[in-house]
Formats: sequence, structure tokens, C-alpha cells
Amino acid sequence: MANIKQQAKRNLTNEKKRLQNASFKSSLRTAIKELETAVANNNLEEAKTAYNTASKKLDKALAKGLYHKNHVSRTKSRLSKLVNTLA
Repeated sequence: MANIKQQAKRNLTNEKKRLQNASFKSSLRTAIKELETAVANNNLEEAKTAYNTASKKLDKALAKGLYHKNHVSRTKSRLSKLVNTLA
């Protein structure tokens, strides 16, 4: 426990942000899994919309500083290759 009042306040805001980040990362992983299941079911239309959603979430995660830019570009590239296997 913090002995300094400002650090106690900071711990509260850090915990709030940690929970928000965890929630966003979870929704991102869910979007990626939806894309992968759409590809597994050979559903091109659903895969394209799922790719757009996942791509948008990845860009937002990059803007928030949750992931490094190389991680985001690598993941987007892998997902787009996955969608292109259906086309």
C-alpha cells in the first residue's frame, strides 16, 4: 500500500486503465477469432466484414499504445492472407 496520497490516487487510475486495456484486448482477440471461424467455414462475406472489424480494432489498439506497430502490421498481414485464401 502506498504511503503517499498522490501515489494512492495514481494506483486507482492505473487499475482502472489496466481493466480498460484488458477489456479492449479481449474484444480484439474475440474479433480475430470470429474472423478465423468465418474463414474456417468458407464464408467470404463474413470474413471480409470480420477482417474490417479486426483491422479497425488493431489500429485503435496501436493508437492507444497497447501494441507495438510491428505487432499490429504483422497481425493485419496474417489476417489478410487468411482472408485471401478464400478469394
